Amino acid sequence: MLKNPKGRHAVIATAVAFALVVAGVAVYLALGGQAEIPELSSAWPFAQSERTIAKPEAPAIWPLTGLAAPGADAAVSTRALSVKIENSPDSRPQSGIQSADVVYESITEGGITRFNCIFHSTDPGEVGPVRSARLSDISIVPQYHALFAFSGASGVVNAAVKKAGLQNLSQDVGVSYGYRRSSQRSAPHNLYLDLGKAREEGVRRGYSATQTVTPLQFARSIDGTPSVTRITIPFSTANTSQWDWDAATDRYARVNNGQAHSDALTGDQVTAKNVVVMWARVEATGKRDVAGSTTYDINLVGSNRATVFRNGQRLDGTWTATATTPPVFKAVDGTAIRLAPGNTWFEVVATNVNITMQ
Repeated sequence: MLKNPKGRHAVIATAVAFALVVAGVAVYLALGGQAEIPELSSAWPFAQSERTIAKPEAPAIWPLTGLAAPGADAAVSTRALSVKIENSPDSRPQSGIQSADVVYESITEGGITRFNCIFHSTDPGEVGPVRSARLSDISIVPQYHALFAFSGASGVVNAAVKKAGLQNLSQDVGVSYGYRRSSQRSAPHNLYLDLGKAREEGVRRGYSATQTVTPLQFARSIDGTPSVTRITIPFSTANTSQWDWDAATDRYARVNNGQAHSDALTGDQVTAKNVVVMWARVEATGKRDVAGSTTYDINLVGSNRATVFRNGQRLDGTWTATATTPPVFKAVDGTAIRLAPGNTWFEVVATNVNITMQ
């Protein structure tokens, strides 16, 4: 039944017209005439098209944490900033390391470790102590298209930084804006950097204020049950890093050389949503630092073995990274190993290092 009155009237009118034409033709033929039946047309009512609803935009996500960003532009308008932070006993507790989206821990001279902290989604203000760069940073920084802040480096490292074209905000190239020395600690363990001012300095030096960061791969949940509650990574006799999984918070709490490792800005123990052990080729360069210790080159471009720890689970596989993209992880069967949304610590060790789990 037609519910549209105008449509119903149009149909009736068309039927009447058609009947009159037929009657006229019949009379004409009865009188002996030959008639051409005229073509009829009618305005049949058009059906309304079904209303369509626009697909909602995907929520904005920070690329290095997988967590919600305040807006679509925020995830790209904030410049990633890589800061070299020391981890000697005199440097602890450090400031701001809990706020880094990504932290790389790797071996340096004398068996101590050092951090390359990638700050993107969160600005804790002032971070440090800031110390010297290493050759491994030549691989890390371009993978995140980051500005690079450090203080001091050997001639070999400074030459490599320049050759790699890294956007350098170090004191080695004369940057002072944003850096300060704290009177609460002795040098060289007292240099701190204001991240906001560092980004301002980058703009003043002609570096882009924005960039597109290749996202890490995340999944909110995975199949399986927790099986590992403690990970111990023996970098050397001078440094052992340990992570204890807390089921209540579903996070890993950091212990350094047997002591809970805290962040000076929060006063709380450092935690991570993901702990990833990356085995890599570590080679002595033949060069030595001022103390006479051998410097190392750590290859973080290419592929090697990896174990991802998330949600209390252990996921074995490999890591692969290019010169311009951060690592991705795959299981033995080739399927992707995805990180839990949140911050990630990459523990980079030599291929002959054995970690322990319980």
